Amino acid sequence: MAEPSAPLLLALFEPDIAQNAGAMMRTCACLGVDASIIEPAGFRINDSRFRRAGMDYLDALTIKTHDSWADFAAWRASSQRRLVLLTTRGPACLWDFAFREGDIILVGRESAGVPQAVSAAADSRLRIPIRPRLRSLNVGIAATIAITEALRQLGRLPSMIERKL
Repeated sequence: MAEPSAPLLLALFEPDIAQNAGAMMRTCACLGVDASIIEPAGFRINDSRFRRAGMDYLDALTIKTHDSWADFAAWRASSQRRLVLLTTRGPACLWDFAFREGDIILVGRESAGVPQAVSAAADSRLRIPIRPRLRSLNVGIAATIAITEALRQLGRLPSMIERKL
């Protein structure tokens, strides 16, 4: 039995740091999730820091680039996928959210998150609870936590898939 296609997509909004983005791509490859990068990014996709962090795993996933937020938004509308934003200001807790096949998990820039218009366009805005008085997790760590929780809920973690084979 073949592994089903990846139900989730991780989208990076104008990422600043090549190494973080590369590490997130590596995580996506390992967990079977495709990715999108929404330009402008603070680096080029062929940047050596991005490629080093992603290692040879970058060839194991599909990375789609979108020239702008408007381009990404039009693509998402045509694909009719739900947009789930990770944000420190999210009104809902990640642990209380029910993920669905096809969801797009969106993370913002390391330096600034996402603008209000992007936040408003999200179908859901989620926060990952952390200890009081601390500001935030690293964006790559937050993305990994959310992807893993979504895959767990959907029965799509690699170990879950292997048990079904």
